[in-house]
Amino acid sequence: MTVLLTCREIRDLETAAIARGATTGAALMDRAGQGVVRALLARWPVLAFGPRRAAVLCGPGNNGGDGFVVARLLRARGWAVTVYLLGDVAALSGDAAAMRAAWNGPITALEACTVEAVQGADLVVDAVFGIGLRRPVTVTSAVFAGLAALRRRGEGPRVVAVDLPTGLCAETGRVFGVGTGGAALAADLCVTFQAPRPGHYLEDGPDYCGQVAVVDLGLAGQGGAIGMTCAPDPGLLRKSGAAHKFGHGHALVLAGGAGRTGAARLSARAALRIGAGLVTLGAPGAAMFEVSAQITALMLARIDDAAAFEAMLQDARINALCLGPGLGVARAAELLAVVQDAKRAVVLDADALSALAQKGAALFADRPGAVVLTPHGGEFARLFPDLAARLKQGPEAPSALSRTGAAQMAAARTGAVVVLKGPDTVIAAPDGQVRINAARYDRAAPWLATAGAGDVLAGMITGLLARGVDPFEAACAGAWLHVSAARQVGPGLIAEDLPEALPAVMSGLGVQ
Repeated sequence: MTVLLTCREIRDLETAAIARGATTGAALMDRAGQGVVRALLARWPVLAFGPRRAAVLCGPGNNGGDGFVVARLLRARGWAVTVYLLGDVAALSGDAAAMRAAWNGPITALEACTVEAVQGADLVVDAVFGIGLRRPVTVTSAVFAGLAALRRRGEGPRVVAVDLPTGLCAETGRVFGVGTGGAALAADLCVTFQAPRPGHYLEDGPDYCGQVAVVDLGLAGQGGAIGMTCAPDPGLLRKSGAAHKFGHGHALVLAGGAGRTGAARLSARAALRIGAGLVTLGAPGAAMFEVSAQITALMLARIDDAAAFEAMLQDARINALCLGPGLGVARAAELLAVVQDAKRAVVLDADALSALAQKGAALFADRPGAVVLTPHGGEFARLFPDLAARLKQGPEAPSALSRTGAAQMAAARTGAVVVLKGPDTVIAAPDGQVRINAARYDRAAPWLATAGAGDVLAGMITGLLARGVDPFEAACAGAWLHVSAARQVGPGLIAEDLPEALPAVMSGLGVQ
């Protein structure tokens, strides 16, 4: 699992290393600058040949100190380097001042920099502000806007950001001061240190970072509370040769009325494909013919109302439930009361989330970890309007929340595993565990923006729950496999393709 480090966590690691005498601030800064140069040459090998021009934009703090190191190293390679500094040279202090002295070359005020001055360069190095930024950046907005315009036309220099693109929040992935003059400089490559930051993967972060390279600073320990989802252990998905179908669980997916059963059928198919031994669709009488005409391996039971649902649950072998896809809010509200007392693992999605919002999001708080909620942004806002309002705030606001923070608070409040869906899906458990499942960078899957994809995810998680997988691990594994199935299919994907892609994805993991 890739661990992400927040601003406080990376600073704590650096401070601890310096305090025990393992390194110095200057040594870390020099190591960082060397790593940036190695990473940009690896990204663009052509830059290693011939005379090159670079514009290095430096800020007044440690990020600017890293920039001075990069400028010195590029000049040593024969580059023509122009350094632009935000603020007064005399105001530099500490390690940044030492790196500026080692540069020992001319410095131009960043306030005087124009896009015309840098557009002919082979490379622009953005070392203005990094993870320490807490306010909108306006002084460079004209240069940033000009470079952005060049990029839209496919022109202009390559841009490499040191640690984080200036103007981007390291915790939330949002740009500071949007709508009030704030700006950020989009990069082709972002070189960060020790481990990525949450903002590299959340919200707008990937659009501004381009690609992310990580330079190991040699700091002992990770200490990060936020991780990235990773490929599940094949043992999690493997079936025992000695077990029969009931040994792999029996999932029950509740369907809506006639003309509304497609979403539930998608969920049920996904639950079966991911390895649940049996999957039953519970449909009202008016929809029985419609469903039976569409399914083969799936089972079908008539469930008209709460009483029929309760009767169905007398079968103790049914160990996982899925409510919501195409269910209808009124039907979902009626059945939720049964689920509350069912003592089964359950996934609540779509219409069940709208019904839950009416009843109170903490309805299952007395069953910590047994319930998985899978809201998209709009559903999350209905369930947690106060948290959603803080999510909309600019990162400079004192009460602003990141998506990881909002999901963690929602999970703690409800006692449920919360899967906050999006290209940067966040999975949070009531005990504080949190993972990001980012369909970005080399895991990009834009084809998932199609009707029914979320229903398939709900079914995949349900199928894993039926197999006895811990709900948090089921949500993480389901989200990872969901993206992998989409990438297996590629362009032209429709939701029906996702369950059918799972066998190839699981075989590729070594599942036998």
